[in-house]
Amino acid sequence: MATYTITLSDAEDKALHVVALDAQDWIDNVVHERCRVAMEDIVANYVKEQLAAGKPLQGSTTEEIVLAADVKSAAERNAEASATQAQA
Repeated sequence: MATYTITLSDAEDKALHVVALDAQDWIDNVVHERCRVAMEDIVANYVKEQLAAGKPLQGSTTEEIVLAADVKSAAERNAEASATQAQA
């Protein structure tokens, strides 16, 4: 399990409290929803790739499939794009 900390300026904190009754709940909800969407994308792509390759699916739950999927992080994709641009 990962834990993250966010630091807001006083102005950002004030602005957040204009739109959120509870700032921590709002932040938690935003992050969990973004993760849910990304997990759905990972599962859909993984299932499509495995079926196309005639390979069995690893895992029976969303979390198991996400953990089994061979996906690149945003940092890895960014590094590859930078390397490609440097070669051009």
